[in-house]
Order: sequence, then structure tokens, then C-alpha cells
Amino acid sequence: MARPLPAQQLVEIKEIRDGVLILKDASLRVVMIASSINFALKSQEEQDAIVAQYQNYLNSLDFSIESFVHSRKLNIEPYLATLRERLGREYSELMKIQITEYIDFVKAFVESSNIMTKNFYVVIPFTPILEFQKETVKRGLLSFLPNLSSAGKRMEKDIREHGIAQEKFEEYKTQLYQRVEVARQGLARIGVRLVPLNTEELIELFYSLYNPGELEKGKMPEVAG
Repeated sequence: MARPLPAQQLVEIKEIRDGVLILKDASLRVVMIASSINFALKSQEEQDAIVAQYQNYLNSLDFSIESFVHSRKLNIEPYLATLRERLGREYSELMKIQITEYIDFVKAFVESSNIMTKNFYVVIPFTPILEFQKETVKRGLLSFLPNLSSAGKRMEKDIREHGIAQEKFEEYKTQLYQRVEVARQGLARIGVRLVPLNTEELIELFYSLYNPGELEKGKMPEVAG
């Protein structure tokens, strides 16, 4: 029977630096959590306007984006812990009984109903190698086109072996966040707000993705609706 592959070989992330994912293929990603809108409660005119604005937003992008929904079972343990702490400070026997019954009710209700929470994310990519090639072509260095592939491979190999130097990382991050601002402003027009995840929140997200049966280690940031 073949031995299962280590998790490190399955995860394409090389490192997380300053809230930016650096993948094994030398590309970068920013992951943003998105607020939601009550589309079904909008009037037909409002729905049409949102769809049209979203279509315009997608057509205006000159880079690719990825959107995904993450569903997981509702974790009420922090809320129950708060109630138990309140129970420990309560002196009234009647209130103790009521709090205890309420804790049991909430726990049983959530477990029996299998309530799920949904988080919405937008991922913005930046690939230094592709941008290097685009910039070279843009400058009109057509005579070097046959060498672009080999130059890109050398660049990718160097990043794979030695990582991204901090100076270069800051340069790439600046260009990446220019795209982030374009995405944020575009979706803000239809009432969707985006908040980039920091390093700790990214770790929590990928931990929960690869360990769906475990309780969350942290909490996603609040996004104003």
C-alpha cells in the first residue's frame, strides 16, 4: 500500500510573508474576505443594476481573479465559553439554572441542525515572471522574444532555490496591492467590501481548509456590510 504524501507536498504555499502568499511556482497571492449583499431582497431594478455593474467590473480587469466560498460548521464554543464564564460569576440560583438550560439548548440546537457558516473570498494573483515577460515585450525588445522563456525559467529557478529577496518582495507587493485596490474599488460600487487577510488569518484559513473537522483556531476579521 502506497504511503500518503506529506502535507507539504500537497500544499502549493512556499511561505506566508506580511499577509502575502508566496507559492512554489514563485507567484504571489493576496486573499481577501468579502462582505455579502442581500441580493434576493433587492428589487428587480436593483438586481439588474448590480449584475450590470459586476459585469462592467469584470470587463475592466486586465488581470485574473479568483472567487470562492468556504462553508464550515458553525463553531459556537467561544460563545458557550462566555456563557460558562457568566455562569461562574452568578450568585442567583435561579439565574444559574436558566443559564445552564440555555447553554444546553443552544448546544443541542446547533448540533442537531448542523448549522453552517459561509465566508466569501477574493484572491488576487501576481506572477513576477509573467510580468517580467509582459514588460519586456511592452518595451519593444522584440529581438529578445526567443530568450524570454529561458530568462523566465532562470528567474523562476532562482526564486525557487533562494526565495524572494525582501527588496524584490516589497516591489512585487506594491504592484500586487495596486491590483488589490482596483478589485476593492470595483466591488465597492455594488456594496461588497473586501478586507485582506493578515498572516495569522491566512494560517487559520488554510488550517481549517485542510482540517475541516477541527475547531477554528481564530476568528475571521469583521467586514462592514
